[in-house]
Amino acid sequence: MAAQGAEAEPRGVDSITSALGSAQSASAVSNVATRMLDLFLSGDVAPGTRLPAERHLAESLGVGRSAVREALAALEILGIVSVRPGSGTYLRGSASELLPQTLRWGLLVGPSTTDELIELRSGLEIFVARMAASRAEPDAIDRLAAHVQHMRDTVDDLAEFARADRAFHRELARTAGNSHVIDLLHVTTSLLQVYDDRAVHDADAAALALAEHEEVFRSVEAADPDAAASAMATHMTTAAARVHDESTARRRSKET
Repeated sequence: MAAQGAEAEPRGVDSITSALGSAQSASAVSNVATRMLDLFLSGDVAPGTRLPAERHLAESLGVGRSAVREALAALEILGIVSVRPGSGTYLRGSASELLPQTLRWGLLVGPSTTDELIELRSGLEIFVARMAASRAEPDAIDRLAAHVQHMRDTVDDLAEFARADRAFHRELARTAGNSHVIDLLHVTTSLLQVYDDRAVHDADAAALALAEHEEVFRSVEAADPDAAASAMATHMTTAAARVHDESTARRRSKET
């Protein structure tokens, strides 16, 4: 195993593509992501190494360039690689430091595991709401209120509404005060964002999401952990149903 850091001898384009080998076609994105992560965790690729071009990786793995692109997108969100426009894609650092081994299963997200990620995210968000209601200080309440108001102001601008939605959840997680839960939630939501668009797509869905966030906020403001957890559970049920319905519609569209 090569040493990491400045003394490590980085693999070249040919050696990286050779080490990756070919991917199974049944689940190309999952296989590409898993093979890349296994290689990076081996320590044989030095931090800062420029990865082969998408075309070279696709040819070596025997998959389409879109599968390579999606796999790299997942690795970028997780902080494993960085994309520099006009330059290429680079390994950011030691993957073993950036992504705990216990979260590697998340890269295998697909039709069989998206539901499991949604369940994990729901459990984490409910826990976060409960903790936030018991720990929120006045300044945190003010910040949460500002995010809810931003959602009200942008309910007719779905892209901006989605940003306000995400900001509310991030602030709620910070208010809960558990860094490990924050990390788990960040990885889980990032993976879901890669493979499923969780944003609302119509005015009715936005109005419902706003009402559910307002209920979570009121419970946190009232320092009522049980009510906050219950309100978040309701919101997560709605969000999970929306993701499931949209995923089913996309699959049926592809089949036809």
